[in-house]
Amino acid sequence: MEVHKKMPIRYYRRLRSWFNSSNIKNEDDANHNGNNNNIKPSFSLYEIEDGGEEDEIDGDYGGGDLSLGSLEFDSCILTNKLRVFVGTWNVAGRSPIGSLAVDLEDWLNLKDAADIYVLGFQEIVPLKTLNVIGAEDQAVATRWNNLIAKTLNNKTCELCSSCPNSTPLSSLSCDNYYYYYCNHINMDDNNNINNSQQNDSNRECCRINRRENNYSNEYALVASKKMVGVFVSVWMNRKVLQKWRVSNVRVCSVACGVMGYLGNKGSVAVSMSIEGTSLCFVAAHLASGEKKGDEGRRNHQVAEIFRRTCFPRNTTKDDYDINNHHHPLTILGHDSRIFWFGDLNYRLYLEDKHARNLIRKQDWKGLHEFDQLQKELEEGGVFEGWKEGNIEFAPTYKYSSSISNRYCGGGLHTKSGEKQRTPAWCDRILWYGKGIEQLHYTRSEIKFSDHRPVSALFTTHIEINSSATPLLQLHKFQPTLLHPTHGVNKEDEDGNPTLLSLLTKDVQAC
Repeated sequence: MEVHKKMPIRYYRRLRSWFNSSNIKNEDDANHNGNNNNIKPSFSLYEIEDGGEEDEIDGDYGGGDLSLGSLEFDSCILTNKLRVFVGTWNVAGRSPIGSLAVDLEDWLNLKDAADIYVLGFQEIVPLKTLNVIGAEDQAVATRWNNLIAKTLNNKTCELCSSCPNSTPLSSLSCDNYYYYYCNHINMDDNNNINNSQQNDSNRECCRINRRENNYSNEYALVASKKMVGVFVSVWMNRKVLQKWRVSNVRVCSVACGVMGYLGNKGSVAVSMSIEGTSLCFVAAHLASGEKKGDEGRRNHQVAEIFRRTCFPRNTTKDDYDINNHHHPLTILGHDSRIFWFGDLNYRLYLEDKHARNLIRKQDWKGLHEFDQLQKELEEGGVFEGWKEGNIEFAPTYKYSSSISNRYCGGGLHTKSGEKQRTPAWCDRILWYGKGIEQLHYTRSEIKFSDHRPVSALFTTHIEINSSATPLLQLHKFQPTLLHPTHGVNKEDEDGNPTLLSLLTKDVQAC
């Protein structure tokens, strides 16, 4: 297409004015109808630096100050609050079946329901040699997922047989459907993705029809991953899936137990994007022990998890995700919305009898002064820049039995053969970044294991980002956009073609 070498800038300004006047009219109509909640123009044209106050610019496509490739619509960024529930629980190798049935309602606190439930478990299987070095058995994870589904949806939930045991790699969203691809992520000894497992033939696609409301349940499972005894399960309210685009759901597991590479200790992490915001959830189980120096092993494992966690790129083309190269590969690469939780096993720098004395007085502030993790946070030994809410509840570890309110050891009431353990806040929830507010941080009183479950409820801002669209994509808009009636003529007073008319002809010629 031939374009005049010199084109007055007033034509570009007139075009920009037309687009903006359309937006103002839409905004006025919305205000007139009473719908003025954070209304912003859906797009506007960027200002163009024309090298000074010259009134003429080059019109060539391939050069000059103005080229069609440089004209874009502004991103319209709105923010919405999302309620995120994060929970952690060491279940001491017990499976919730038969006589061990457990009620999760107290822990999940459905009276103050969240949009997303992120639940991390430790020791969902006993940490025996066969479980650590043998093949993964997904049956226990399925039982926990079924129990979570039943609790969240207040009924028996039929889950897809593959979904609870699968690792969603990515999710695509369009007007009618929510998709995610199921596959297992395998890492080699160097923590690289085993590409042999990434073939499309190994991937199972799950699709839910939004318009026909196949969401018979209020919450849907969007991610689930087990590594030996560490397990994470992420559930999302169906209204969130219908309202916002959830994409790039990916997982990574890091084993850093025996010899630094066995899965008796380590982490499973989930990465996802909700509209224009990426989030990361890390469920971890760190080294045990209350001897002096054991905190150093825990610090080392935290560093290893940061270093070795790597989320895979999507292996399928996503028409709705053209900026995939921007999606984070590491924990700290996310948009400042990161949650780390689990049995972190940090203990107290305090003798047992003094710790129990403070517990009897319910002097949580005085007890917290001797907390190892608090010391490490203050001194920058680990989790530098991370936050934790005020702990105003009793230590969650270690109880003498699943039916007892008594801590292990401690003198006269100690059972024969019972281990002496100083009570401690082993089960913790931390977060990193801006735009996060913690609403509560507490423990539940479920007597199922020697740990008590811990939970935190957060609100965080999600950016609703309408990504910039080049003017070369004008054919994707409604025809009325290409034939406006707001005072922009196809030719100016002298009969010369305007910029808009040239654009229209170019689009029509495609």
